[in-house]
Amino acid sequence: MIPHRRRGACPSLAAPMQTGDGFLARLNLGGQTLSLDAAEALCEAARQHGSGIIEVTSRGSVQVRGLTLQSVPSFIEAVGEIGIDVPEGVPIAVNPLAGLAADEAVDAEALAFGLRMALRATGLARRLAPKVSVAIDSGSALHLDALSADIRLRAVAGVGDANLHIAMGGTAESAVPIGVVSFERAVDAVLRLLKELAARGEEARARNAVRMVGAAPFRAAVADLLTDGAGAPDGAGAFLSPPRRPRAEPIGVHALRGDRLALGVGLPFGKVDIESLLRLIRGAKSGRAAGLRVAPDRALLMIGVCPDDIDALAAEAALDFITRADDRRRAVAACPGAPFCAGTDVPMRTLAPDLADAAAALFDGSLTMHLSGCAKGCAHQGVAALTVVGDDGRCAIILDGTARDRPMATLAPEALRASLARLAQTCASERLSGEDAATVLARLGRTRIAAILSGAPA
Repeated sequence: MIPHRRRGACPSLAAPMQTGDGFLARLNLGGQTLSLDAAEALCEAARQHGSGIIEVTSRGSVQVRGLTLQSVPSFIEAVGEIGIDVPEGVPIAVNPLAGLAADEAVDAEALAFGLRMALRATGLARRLAPKVSVAIDSGSALHLDALSADIRLRAVAGVGDANLHIAMGGTAESAVPIGVVSFERAVDAVLRLLKELAARGEEARARNAVRMVGAAPFRAAVADLLTDGAGAPDGAGAFLSPPRRPRAEPIGVHALRGDRLALGVGLPFGKVDIESLLRLIRGAKSGRAAGLRVAPDRALLMIGVCPDDIDALAAEAALDFITRADDRRRAVAACPGAPFCAGTDVPMRTLAPDLADAAAALFDGSLTMHLSGCAKGCAHQGVAALTVVGDDGRCAIILDGTARDRPMATLAPEALRASLARLAQTCASERLSGEDAATVLARLGRTRIAAILSGAPA
């Protein structure tokens, strides 16, 4: 029997979701390190009970595909026997290298643990919307600024110990500042904010709530916990957002405390087969790594690699994984599409490698192309420079929008490669000095781009 999954909730280990290729279980590992033996055992469980496909999501969760009605209970039991802790309830994200990075200002793991315990004791999670989430950023270089969350905490410099800046409803750039609290008061502050959110209905999300009623009710709920603004950018403006930081890049080599390293690799279009992952794990064992972590942006981190072994491990990983930050495949966010998802008949992930190659000239780091099987837009929730959406066997093209926006052109799937190649070629030939691809597309405009995609005379 498949456990009940709350309407609108994301799939989980306890309550998988039925898809086109069976049931999908999602494991939100919450920043924990899997031992390499445990990672191997998880691969074997996925192969025995599922289809042998493992995914890592844009938010850094592990997904196992192809489970059946009969194999779901066995897979859940296998994960328990491996000893993997899969927290349920409100998802709490921490930095991918929490507890390991040398540049952390606060202990994000301890704060996340305290918040989970408090939520469990209060039963508050049952009163919240299914997808409400919390992000706790310890202040390290591999940060969470691009991760959207209902409540965000970010370590900021304070007088004495570091404090935490709180914002609600979005990414670091779009969330609304609430104030600054001390580490000791952070759990209490988050609980109060979640209670205020729950009071607005069991479907309420922070972004919509703040838009409708403003930030004042939420600030009032934690007013006695806020500091005088120490740690805010101007020393007093607690309602300002902390300064922007360079993009967090999981791909590459990261220094850890002590003399060990972490190697970050990406999954092409978020997917890997079991044999490829097992090869990486065995290579990590040869490199005397301590374990494996999952990171946002569809990445894996090999933890505790000896410096003498890092180059050999990176070379081995390059056979199956993305090891360069500028790899053009990273600019394409693709959902599985058909036949993996029952909501579409367009094979988006199958098309993705060919389309990434055809549009290579666009991918200079300035834009993202989103390939979505349907209007839900699961692979990329934000705005993308180009979005391709499956629609009754055809593909709608959206410029600078989301999968739900109005398209500027509609093409057959087999016409996509040539159309995107024309657009990339035009972009390259008409690029002015100092322009990036995103700027060129904006200058070309919807009418011109639609004509290029359709093959009409410019």
